[in-house]
Amino acid sequence: MEYISTRGKVAGIGFIDAVLMGLADDGGLLVPKVIPQVSEDTLAKWQKLSYPELALEIFSLYIDGEIPRGELKKLVDDSYRTFRDKEVTPLRRIKQDLHVLELFHGPTFAFKDIALQFLGNLYSYISREKKSIIHILGATSGDTGASAIEGVRGKEGIKICILHPHGKVSKVQELQMTTVNDANVLNLSVDGNFDDCQRIIKELFADVAFKQEYHLRAINSINFARILAQIVYYFYAYFRLADQGAVAGGVNFSVPTGNFGDIFAGYLAKKMGLPVGKLILATNENNILERFVNEGVYQPGEFHMTYSPSMDIQVASNFERYLYYLNGEDAETVAALMDGFRKEGRIAVAGEELAQVQGDFASAAVENDDCLATIGQVHDDYGYLLDPHTACGVAATAQFTAKGEVTVALATAHPAKFNEAIELIQIEQTFPPQIKALFDKPQHQKLVSGSNDAVKDELLKFF
Repeated sequence: MEYISTRGKVAGIGFIDAVLMGLADDGGLLVPKVIPQVSEDTLAKWQKLSYPELALEIFSLYIDGEIPRGELKKLVDDSYRTFRDKEVTPLRRIKQDLHVLELFHGPTFAFKDIALQFLGNLYSYISREKKSIIHILGATSGDTGASAIEGVRGKEGIKICILHPHGKVSKVQELQMTTVNDANVLNLSVDGNFDDCQRIIKELFADVAFKQEYHLRAINSINFARILAQIVYYFYAYFRLADQGAVAGGVNFSVPTGNFGDIFAGYLAKKMGLPVGKLILATNENNILERFVNEGVYQPGEFHMTYSPSMDIQVASNFERYLYYLNGEDAETVAALMDGFRKEGRIAVAGEELAQVQGDFASAAVENDDCLATIGQVHDDYGYLLDPHTACGVAATAQFTAKGEVTVALATAHPAKFNEAIELIQIEQTFPPQIKALFDKPQHQKLVSGSNDAVKDELLKFF
């Protein structure tokens, strides 16, 4: 399998080199040159597989023998045996036309574990095979950091530094990152918001000489391995509904979205041949993606802190991958659009292009009050407790699920990670013991200014 950049200046690299490169050296994002196609016969065979077995088949299409199958199977099995549910991503029926896909049964109670347990093991494998140092650099709006740290803590040959916006993640998210005291982990609390953290990361990776000298590797969803791991659960959810005979009217997926990675994985699953109906892009007040889908304008607006902080993002790092396919895989056009965005802070589409966007996605922005109301209503009516991000996804389904259709809302985190919001509607929840224990542990983090130089100084000391 060959990987290429969305901006056209990087091509002909394999899967492992694509994982190691993370952000393409020309500033673009790496995508497979050809999206593998899955036939109806293959879908029928895959329906019988367990989650790890299904992951092995899908991963194999994109890795194409570069990792021997036996080694890849071990990586997959090691990654998903850490999950608390044997199905890895169990599907729960809430009501007739709505199911919730629980993606939070991994070590840190967030959907990011599904990709980052695998990526952590993959990096460890690459480090051993290549006898190379791996320095991981990532930014988090809350969940990525803890999942990434959990995936690589204590592993030989790997160091990880995670940036998070100071005071703008939930307490549990902060504790999951900062109570880790392993020598190969550094937490930097950045004076700014997530977009500042993400900008610093992308600009440091864009400094190719610095990236190569210090062996920088990406853990954010700019790394295609993250997207690959997330494709699997769209297939798995569809198959579980097919087991129930519930796919005849069509299956929609509603995805709480900040960085566009999770829903882009669904987009790729659909392009591979999975019979997906609507892909519903749910945002909060930071609704740059909703405005793009509905109005054709991609332009950052005023930043809002919300009860769904992992979606408090204005600039979605995976959006460029979608632009590549929207523009007919024309890298020159994508490079020009991204250069224009850098200079003018705006991308606009209209006419046939906008019609294509609206054919690919539906979108709704869910405000704070509606988010809390949805949590309360689902809890009262069905006895099921949603976290605030999942609640945005559930609230969005009401606008787009037609009669006879079934919608799967992706449950991206356990509600215990966001008790600040749950308490506002007078719901008491029981914390899992792993989360409850965090409050008694000391924290380890360093506050830094939101500048490239400040972060670079800390990295040089750490590496």
